This record gives sequence, C-alpha cells and structure tokens, in this order.
Amino acid sequence: MLEFLGRLDRQLKVRGVRIEPGEVETVLTGHPGVGQAAVTAYADTLVAYVTGAASVDEVRAYAADRLPALLVPSVVVPLPALPLTRHGKVDTAALPPPTVASDVGTAYEAPRTDAEELVADIFAELLPVERVGAHDDFFVLGGHSLLAIRVIARLRAAVSIDLPVRLLFQYPTVAAFALAVETALIAEIDRLTEEEAAAQLAAGGGA
Repeated sequence: MLEFLGRLDRQLKVRGVRIEPGEVETVLTGHPGVGQAAVTAYADTLVAYVTGAASVDEVRAYAADRLPALLVPSVVVPLPALPLTRHGKVDTAALPPPTVASDVGTAYEAPRTDAEELVADIFAELLPVERVGAHDDFFVLGGHSLLAIRVIARLRAAVSIDLPVRLLFQYPTVAAFALAVETALIAEIDRLTEEEAAAQLAAGGGA
C-alpha cells in the first residue's frame, strides 16, 4: 500500500505554467541589493518576498533581464526579514499575503502626450480597470507576465517596433514606459538611411 504525502519539491503552478520557485529565488538573490528571497504564488500571481536595499522596480527589472517573462514575479514585497521555522527554513505559511490597498494608488492624472495616451489605452484594454492615468503602475493595477507580453505585442502592431518585455518591468508606469517607447522610436528613426526614411514617409502618405 502506498500513501501519498505530497510533493518533496516546491513546484508552483501559475496560469498553467509549472514554476520551480528555487530557480527564481536564485536569480533574485544574485542582485547585489537583495539579501534573501522567497517566491510563492497567490491565485494566479507569482509573488517574490525580498530583503535588502533594492527597490521593487530594480528587483523586477533585474529578474526580467535574466528570466523568461512567465517566471518574472508580478508582485515584489520588500520585508525587513523573512519569517523562519524553528529549523531555520523560510516559513512560507507566515509570509504576509500581498495586498494593494485602495490608498496606495496615485492620484489620477490624464495622459499628457500621444505616447502616454497610446500606452494608457493598451493598459486599459488589457487590465480590469476603467481608466489608466499617466502615473499608474501596470503591475499595481493587476498586470502580470502574460499580460506584459501582450502589451509588447499591441505596441508592435501599433507602431511597428519590437521592444523587450523587460522594458515594462523596468518602467512599469504609463509615463515612464511611454518615454522608453518614445526613446526607442527615435533611436529606430535615427538608424534609418535617408532612402528608408523617405520610403516610410511615402508609405505613410499613401495610407
């Protein structure tokens, strides 16, 4: 007779993807500003708890540079110390559940530029919110790795530019991401020869 006691590993399943949290934790603790890291899942959200001086945005960007988008934690919770069991292991049951209180959101400010309007429209299309302002954070509003990939795809369709997904993790607010998009577009234009630029203008004029 066999009795199943449970898994010996800590494998998680988030949005249908199986994730080894130890692999993500190893990457996060590679950041010089991160002391310890514990990764777990709440519902369909991958959450990282970290100690150290690194900011939430720094941890997200660092992870996005080194992990597939699906393995990048959508929520990063800084803690002064990780709770431990009496055996010295991380007590995952004692980790505080991630919450987004209604008073942590920034005051709404309408998008101010064409780029901000484009980014805000894409965020609003994909996120469960009625409106998105210039200073709203994609991940605070409920974004996650799969939706980040869709944001990049929408941008590619709208302005014909390929951006790395990590850029959204690095610049998660509408204003910051829109500025990154504008910078990338300018750099792309600067790379064009005069003939290529003329051809694109001609194509645009004929549309």
